[in-house]
Amino acid sequence: MRLVEIRLLDGPNVYRLEPAVKLEVAIGRRRTWFGERSPGRHAQVHLGAVVATKMAPASVRDLALWVRRLHDLAGAAAWLAEEGRAASAKRARIPVAIHRTSEPGHWVVSFPWRERERAESIAASAHRLVELDIRLNARPADGAGGSRSLARALRRAAEAGTTPPEWVRDRDRRVPAVSISGTNGKSTTTRMIARIMRTAGKHVGMSTSDGVLIDDQMVEEGDLTGPLGAQRVLSDEYVDVAVLETARGGIVLRGVGYESNDASVLTNVSADHLDLHGLHTLPELAEVKVVIARMTKTSGTVVLNADDPLVAAQARRLRARIRFFTLDPRNPRVRRHTARGGIAMVLEDGALVEVEGPQRRRIVAVGEVPSTVGGLARHNVANALAAAGAARSLGASLRDVAAGLRDFRPSAEQAPGRLNLYRVGERLVIVDFAHNEAGLEVIFDLVDGLVGVRGVRTTPVVAIVGTAGDRPDDSLRAIGRLAAERADELALKETLRYLRGRTRESVVGEFRAGMASVGVATAARMPVHEDEALALRAALTDPGRLASGPGAAVVVLMCHTHRAAVSDTLTELGAESVTDVDWLAGRATAGAA
Repeated sequence: MRLVEIRLLDGPNVYRLEPAVKLEVAIGRRRTWFGERSPGRHAQVHLGAVVATKMAPASVRDLALWVRRLHDLAGAAAWLAEEGRAASAKRARIPVAIHRTSEPGHWVVSFPWRERERAESIAASAHRLVELDIRLNARPADGAGGSRSLARALRRAAEAGTTPPEWVRDRDRRVPAVSISGTNGKSTTTRMIARIMRTAGKHVGMSTSDGVLIDDQMVEEGDLTGPLGAQRVLSDEYVDVAVLETARGGIVLRGVGYESNDASVLTNVSADHLDLHGLHTLPELAEVKVVIARMTKTSGTVVLNADDPLVAAQARRLRARIRFFTLDPRNPRVRRHTARGGIAMVLEDGALVEVEGPQRRRIVAVGEVPSTVGGLARHNVANALAAAGAARSLGASLRDVAAGLRDFRPSAEQAPGRLNLYRVGERLVIVDFAHNEAGLEVIFDLVDGLVGVRGVRTTPVVAIVGTAGDRPDDSLRAIGRLAAERADELALKETLRYLRGRTRESVVGEFRAGMASVGVATAARMPVHEDEALALRAALTDPGRLASGPGAAVVVLMCHTHRAAVSDTLTELGAESVTDVDWLAGRATAGAA
């Protein structure tokens, strides 16, 4: 039995809604996961589900039993050392659980913790005692070999430090918190909610992948979508409401940084960050992201995407009230929900509408919400519905919601890197953080709405694609394949800061393989640029590199690491930020005249 990792999670996680130790072990020969990304129900692994002890391998059963015994004995020993008297009082038994993983041969033993060093010591000693094949009925005072090993383990645990978990308890926070998670749309939805709550007169603290902002002012830069960002916001005495973007990585590696939510939003679940940290399938990814919904108070509200089956299915696991949002007013799930008196945010007759039972409350016309680009950016219509649902759950009025959404623009100032639109001469440039297949697809959907689908459009579409190297081969190929299917011309940009274990040749090679799979004969000769700014400059100033020449075109840039350099390049080339839907629909197709 190999020890894979001992990980202390400081807050709610897939195993428990409190600090937990994840003790992961592997049994048997090393094997690589292979399977379906969307397995049938019978083949799904539920990471947090507790496996009956008798169903686990003998060594894993022993590991769980040793954890429980060491916890009981170490606690008694520490109590004796501190109090100097007999430990006659009964101690509550620690709830130790066994879990499957989809990683072949891997098992997890989890248990709650209150003292960091002692918990680590117990986990490590339990594994060591199983490895030494020490009898579970060994007594530390017997003097035999196994008993001496047990005595040493107990001494280490009793003498270990007692650092508490780093999480914010409900009793220690004074402001409501809303958490936003999902594969795509987290940042935009977070910023929309913050804008609405600012319109409602609140002082808003916001943690995002760009940093922590208090009333739109950056106070700490960096990707702060994990526990540290949330704790920074919740500790700010100026803040009235905390709006917290919450990413998969923080949940998996540290747990959520605080005890509960008053509201939460789950935008969607699609393929991204798979084959990392033991997550291989979409249902597993959904199980991680839904932690923010599971930790929402019974008196709170969870806002779920009814158009995403993986997200909508989570409703039955939750204790809080449910608000669905949907782009389809005929969505059967939403109809059943509202027929029972539930609330949903619905796109209906070109407007965002709040539906509650038989009542329909119109919020705002889609055409009045700049981030939706006249309704063509369907993903931002969905994000606006989600934000409206969350803001209403926090007490915002319909008027506040409408005003906030009208005031929120897809600009580099309000939504940096999220559907930022520019014009450079006759060219429309779309700069977006899209970093996976689903994110890129919605950008192409917008482009199709502006200039028509490939094969019909007369204004060419140039796609500059690339993403981090920690995606599996099939994800990188899918991005290359999608770009080849939807764009007229292609270029590749490297993300050298985020190769994450791959070679640059490997990343580019997978993109090219995806492009070649749909008949792009020139995939092997596709131009490759070292960074995003260089790629954009070539597309805008070196028409000889592109078949479209110097005329009208739409340029789509997947922008991740060089946002400032891209901004400087656009400024140098005289780019103008644009949200004028008439210009987008008209001038973007000027080349057709």
